[in-house]
Amino acid sequence: QVRLAESGGGLVQAGGSLTLSCVASGTIFAIPGMGWYRQAPGKQREMVATINDGGGIDYEDSVKGRFTISRDRSMNTVYLQMNNVKAEDTAVYYCHAYYYSDFRSSGSDAWGQGTLVTVSS
Repeated sequence: QVRLAESGGGLVQAGGSLTLSCVASGTIFAIPGMGWYRQAPGKQREMVATINDGGGIDYEDSVKGRFTISRDRSMNTVYLQMNNVKAEDTAVYYCHAYYYSDFRSSGSDAWGQGTLVTVSS
């Protein structure tokens, strides 16, 4: 089982910057992909950014050019650098990982508990 621990959320002014971090721990054979999702009050959870082993990166349209996802595979860590944040970025941000516990297992999904980002205007 893999556990994800997010950190870095908080209150930030519009136009400011914030960096989220997520560390995976537990029984890990491989983590082919990691990403960030968010859920604003009254809305469904949506993908923010994802990164995979092949170097593929994907962003939700509204964050392109402002957010950057990166990964340290040796540390099982994924980051989300958030620049020029806007009020509409206010949400609980969740870390996600698709992982294998051993070479024989099927892939599984893990989610963090979420970290709140509040952007004040």
